[in-house]
Amino acid sequence: MERLRAARTRAAGATNSRKGHTMCTAVRVTDTAGHMFWGRNFDWNVDYGEFPVIMPKGFMVKSHFGADYPAPHAAIGMATEYEGYPLFFNCGNDAGLTVGGLNFPGYAQFEPKPVEGKENIAAYEVPVWVGANFATVDEAEAALKNVAIIDAGIAPSLPVALLHWHIADAKRSIVVEYQADGMHIYDDPVDVLTNQPPFGWHLENLRNYMCCNGSWPGTIEWGRDKMEPFGTGATMRGIPGDNYSTSRFVKAAFVNAFHPQQQTEQENVMRVLHTLGSVAFVEGCARMADGSSEKTIYSDCFSAATGTYYFNTYDNPAVRYARLDDGANADPKALVKPELKVM
Repeated sequence: MERLRAARTRAAGATNSRKGHTMCTAVRVTDTAGHMFWGRNFDWNVDYGEFPVIMPKGFMVKSHFGADYPAPHAAIGMATEYEGYPLFFNCGNDAGLTVGGLNFPGYAQFEPKPVEGKENIAAYEVPVWVGANFATVDEAEAALKNVAIIDAGIAPSLPVALLHWHIADAKRSIVVEYQADGMHIYDDPVDVLTNQPPFGWHLENLRNYMCCNGSWPGTIEWGRDKMEPFGTGATMRGIPGDNYSTSRFVKAAFVNAFHPQQQTEQENVMRVLHTLGSVAFVEGCARMADGSSEKTIYSDCFSAATGTYYFNTYDNPAVRYARLDDGANADPKALVKPELKVM
C-alpha cells in the first residue's frame, strides 16, 4: 500500500505540473467471426505494483456516493487493490465489454461535488462501474449521459488521476471525456485512443495523413524520370514514429486500419500486441521534467470470446494469461488474484 501511495503521489505531482508526460495507447480489433480483442499499453515512469485481478460476479461493490451493490458482471484486468476495492487500470467483463482509463491532464476536469439530479460517480470508480454493470457499449453510453464524474479519490492520500476512458465491445468503441463543460461521448471510428488533446482533435488531425496507405506504389513518373521505390513502406512515409500522444494516435490508427483481419485467438492476441508494440516506449527515449523516463510498463489484450486476459511487461516479454473462468467458483466476497499461465 505504501508503494501505491508513493507512486501515485509522484505521478500526481508530474501530472499537476503539466510538465512531462502522456501515457498509454488503447486499440480495439475484431476477428473474422466478429469477436472483439481490446488492448492497451501502460506507459509511465513508475509502476504501482499492479497485477491481474478478477472481480467475481456478485462481488459487493462499494459506492462512493450511492448504495453498495452486488456486481451483475464478473470482470478481469490489471489493477491495484485498496482495502478490498479493485482499482482497475482496465478490465473486460463476462459480457465482452471492456473499459480502460488513459491519461488526460490539462483537459480532464471533474465536478468538485455531487450534482443534483445526476448519477454521481467518483473518477476512480469509472472502470468498476462500467465493468460491473453493463453488457454493451450502447448500455454504458445511455447510462453515461446522466452521469456526473466527481473529483473524489478513494482516500485523501491518493490523488485523483486525470483520465479519459475507452469503452468497447464487439460492435464499436466510444471515448468518454469529462471536461469543464461536462460530459462528452464520442463514437470512435478508428478504434484507437491515446492521450491529450481531446479526441475530436485527434480525428481531425488524421486528415493530414490521408495520402498514407501502406500499399506498393509501383513506378512513379515525374516528367521523364521514372522512379522505383527502394523497398516496401514507401506509402507509409509521413506516418510519425515518436512517442508524443498525437503521433501515437496516428501511428496506432494507421497500423490498426491496414492490418489484415485475423482468425484465431493467438493470431488476434499477437495482432493487438504488435500494434501496441509499434507505439511502445523504450526507456530513455521519452524523459519527463524530473529526469525520469517513461517506458511501456505493460501491454495487454482481453479476448471477449474466451474471457481471457493476456499481458506482458517491459522486463518480461513472455505473454502470460488468466481467464475469467478462473474465478467462476470463487467466493464473491473477495477479489481473486488468479494463477498465471504462459502462452
